[in-house]
Amino acid sequence: MTPSSAPPPASAGVPQTPRPLRRLTARGRGEPHRVATPLELFFDLCFVVAVAQAGVELVHAVAEGHAGNGILHYAMLFFAIWWAWMNFSWFASAYDNDDALYRIVTLVQIAGVLVLASGIPRAFEHHDYLAVWLGYAIMRLAMVAQWLRAASTAEGAERTTALRYAGGVLLCQVGWLGLVVLPAPARSWVFLVMVIVELCVPLCAERHHSTAWHPHHIAERYGLFTIIVLGETIAAATVAVKSAGAEHSALGTLLPIAAGGLLIVFSAWWIYFAVPIHGHLRSSREAFLWGYGHYVVLASAAAIGAGLEVAVEEAVGKAHLSTLSASAAVTLPTALYLLTVWALHARHFKAGIAQQLVLPAAALLVICCTFLGHWAVLAAGIVAALAVTTGVTLTARATPHGTGRKARRATSPT
Repeated sequence: MTPSSAPPPASAGVPQTPRPLRRLTARGRGEPHRVATPLELFFDLCFVVAVAQAGVELVHAVAEGHAGNGILHYAMLFFAIWWAWMNFSWFASAYDNDDALYRIVTLVQIAGVLVLASGIPRAFEHHDYLAVWLGYAIMRLAMVAQWLRAASTAEGAERTTALRYAGGVLLCQVGWLGLVVLPAPARSWVFLVMVIVELCVPLCAERHHSTAWHPHHIAERYGLFTIIVLGETIAAATVAVKSAGAEHSALGTLLPIAAGGLLIVFSAWWIYFAVPIHGHLRSSREAFLWGYGHYVVLASAAAIGAGLEVAVEEAVGKAHLSTLSASAAVTLPTALYLLTVWALHARHFKAGIAQQLVLPAAALLVICCTFLGHWAVLAAGIVAALAVTTGVTLTARATPHGTGRKARRATSPT
């Protein structure tokens, strides 16, 4: 593993300007004080535009009674957004040198996601994936350029890994053309096949050499993107409050939705950030499972916000679906979020069966809340908040009595 190519320290009192172009070499996993850069934060902010657009189209599809078709398209488009974001984040963790060329290529990737976002409405309404494919191609070809640049300065197994990444990404981009040229009935199969191929690229590329991703940096990057996605849910709860002020006749129905939505998103934030997950990312195998699993975490978190908007539209009589279906649009993604965060995060920091059962039991109770009519969202929010409270209580009772490794692992308050 090649150490970071950081510039030498400046002499006292002599400011130094970094060179505009530097060698793109691997950084070290043990690098101290590694945090997200302003460019990465800007990258995330632009990606949330695409996430929000996918959520808006999901709301329209579900509210009009086309939930199955809407969920399928949402899953397909969210995968493209998430996968492009994830590939950049892991590459940046290993190779970010923040020179001029690196910044320009990253800005090209941002332009690609904006093109993709512009094509999401046509993909939902007319099954036209041309703009989506073009935006994805821009992002992925920029990623190929980054890997080829890394390969040009690497040697041996590291160079082979970079070239495998570049070749794999190019091959996948050709495969995704099936969404544009093949008839609509075949596109679902193209999506399934290409998802498998995309997921296999990192596994094959890093078979003999692991890239120098930084555990703390990766954990922070995923956490920041989770916060952005949860922000979409906050926005949906705000819409509920705004609608409550405008629709006085539905005030008694909308306020519980707003309150329940806030409880859900507050609890979702608490549960996700309750554990120091970077300490769990000790190997590539663990990291791959954790990173891939975040597709469900992020997609379900974004879907909660869409579900809240569906519940609001149903409450004011603008949605063509039942109260049960509108409630399920909130409770099902909430339950899925709780289960996935438990599987990826929390279970590694639990001590005892009682702590392990908190989140799975809460997910089951949230599903049961679906059948409570207009009170379903509020009830689900209360269940999520009680899960946090129970976890905090159990941890407070268990930690003083633990010793050694068990005491250190019993640090999750959920």
